[in-house]
Amino acid sequence: MNLHDTTAPVRVGIVGLSARGGWAAQAHLPVLRRLDGFDVRALSASSAASAREAGAKYGVPAAFGSTGELVRSEDVDLVVVSVRVPLHREVVLAALEAGKAVLSEWPLGNGAAEADELAGAAAAAGVRTFAGLQARNAPAVRHLRDLVADGYVGEVLSTSLVASGRRWGPTFEPGGAYLLDRANGGTMLTIPFGHTLDAVSMVLGEFTEVSATTATRRPVVHEEGTGRAAAMTVEDQIAVSGRTASGAVASVHFRGGLSRGTNFRWEINGTDGDLVVTGDSGHLQQASLTVRGGRGPDTGLAELPVPDRYDDVPALADLRGGPLHAMGAQYARIHADLTRGTAHVPDFAHAARHQRVLAAIERAAASGERVRLDGPDEGR
Repeated sequence: MNLHDTTAPVRVGIVGLSARGGWAAQAHLPVLRRLDGFDVRALSASSAASAREAGAKYGVPAAFGSTGELVRSEDVDLVVVSVRVPLHREVVLAALEAGKAVLSEWPLGNGAAEADELAGAAAAAGVRTFAGLQARNAPAVRHLRDLVADGYVGEVLSTSLVASGRRWGPTFEPGGAYLLDRANGGTMLTIPFGHTLDAVSMVLGEFTEVSATTATRRPVVHEEGTGRAAAMTVEDQIAVSGRTASGAVASVHFRGGLSRGTNFRWEINGTDGDLVVTGDSGHLQQASLTVRGGRGPDTGLAELPVPDRYDDVPALADLRGGPLHAMGAQYARIHADLTRGTAHVPDFAHAARHQRVLAAIERAAASGERVRLDGPDEGR
């Protein structure tokens, strides 16, 4: 199709849609099928047999046993990359080489260097790319951004956030052992911390400097159900302090697992008022959020309900407050970007910059030094 044609559906091919389940089956496929303007035409899996099984289960007409076949298909306009982080590079490069638009789940690459490579390849290919940083599409986050921009708190003086990573606690899910090895790129820093920090930056501006302390406080964890012990090399404590472009002082602390106390609390403190966001975990891209605020002398906090205008995709109305709403809102904006030429959804260049910020946090933690982020080579 012509990706500026608003009458024809965007034909989607999902890499990693498995009959055994997984995030593609739990999230991507259900929201795509809710939204007008998308047609899931193809999938690929690890083998021809598993692809046929998934195609039959989900009613997807073209089922390929390799990524190469899917990206070369003339029935695919948008390639959705929903595989483990170490496989992103191979799939994304194949899709770019085929000239296809690409949505990659976050993080884009296994490390900042790989993300830079993929962003460069996307620029050379001249195709539309999208990074799955869907937390910024959550109605509560967009409402918060506008409250700050409209001066609800006055000048922002500081912000503090404490959150739980949900995973990376004392136990891990069966099949989730790969998340315990930092070499695989799917860590608490890259996944929930990365999603949340992107939303914080959208609301308050990018960080200009960071210092950090990280630690692995549970080097041995156990599999749910079996009790099998496994080594964990991923950091389960991440404490970052720094400044945003406006000069506001920021503090962000993520802890592995879940707390019996606070699992998500984000305060924004200003000269004229305060905003407080609470939720059920540090996965801001999936969390159910409540926004409260207070301003003026001698006033406490009161809930600030999210106005209906932020719930602007009717097909997603019954998902509001659930883990799939932000994903669906992201796809609605991807459709607009592809068919109307808008630029609502972060591209690979944005994703690479954000991964350099995460690399800077790792560097700051390793060196004990404050790292500045005000140049093109931030975090390197």
